[in-house]
Amino acid sequence: MSLVQRALLCAAVLFTTPYLLHADNESKIAGRLQNLRSLSDAQRPGATVQLAADVQALPPGPNKVKLADDLAHLVTEGDQGQATVQAVADALRQSLSETPVPSKKGETPMPYMDLANLVRYEGAAEELNDPLYAKAQQTLVDEETEIAKADFTLRDLHGKKWTLSELRGKIVMVNFWATWCGPCKLEMPNLDFFYTRFQSQGLVVLSITSEEGFKVASYTSAWNYHPPILIDVGGKVFQQFHIQGVPRTFLFDRDGKLLAEAIDQRTQRQFLVMLSKTDLHP
Repeated sequence: MSLVQRALLCAAVLFTTPYLLHADNESKIAGRLQNLRSLSDAQRPGATVQLAADVQALPPGPNKVKLADDLAHLVTEGDQGQATVQAVADALRQSLSETPVPSKKGETPMPYMDLANLVRYEGAAEELNDPLYAKAQQTLVDEETEIAKADFTLRDLHGKKWTLSELRGKIVMVNFWATWCGPCKLEMPNLDFFYTRFQSQGLVVLSITSEEGFKVASYTSAWNYHPPILIDVGGKVFQQFHIQGVPRTFLFDRDGKLLAEAIDQRTQRQFLVMLSKTDLHP
């Protein structure tokens, strides 16, 4: 091998080695993300914070944005603590500031929407000087305005009609879920707990799915679930409430005012925080 060939080979090794190392790190992080749900409630916050730090240590690029955004989808499941949410929001903000995601057909890219969700609904503190992030923030405000005015009539599994506007005087939790959604199933016992505990004080929980009624009835037949399960044929109510992922829960007061919104699975403590905005009492 000539000196020139050796020099070119060494240059190629020096050039490709960092790339391969970064690709390997990204692959390992992706694998740990996939295993995150298998961890216990006690293990998951620490693992999530470490993942957020490892994502931040990656070089800028679309893969970094994707990993940070995937982590943002997982940190909202349950109560992982404010520090955990903040760590993930920091990783997502950094990745977007390094590698902005272009808009396609005027749509706001999902990573910007997810960061805005973490700030508005999960209490993260973030600022990002990007017009698409500002657009995402305004989108959430506009959607809330529409949801506050929404009304619907749906039938439950027993054929009874429920109309949201006719529940004035009640405190109403509107919960969107699906049979295939693991986090939905985890939070439904908590919804059932609060419904049975506060029903006498006027709490109504409406669990809405867009799936076929027979399938839903078969799936829930073994459950001791007391709130009415409503079937949204065609998903029109899902569209009214701008539902892009489940579970999702909205809380309305006795005058029909939108009080709170949960963008993912909530624990009993988190639901209690939402309900503390009402006049319900132990």
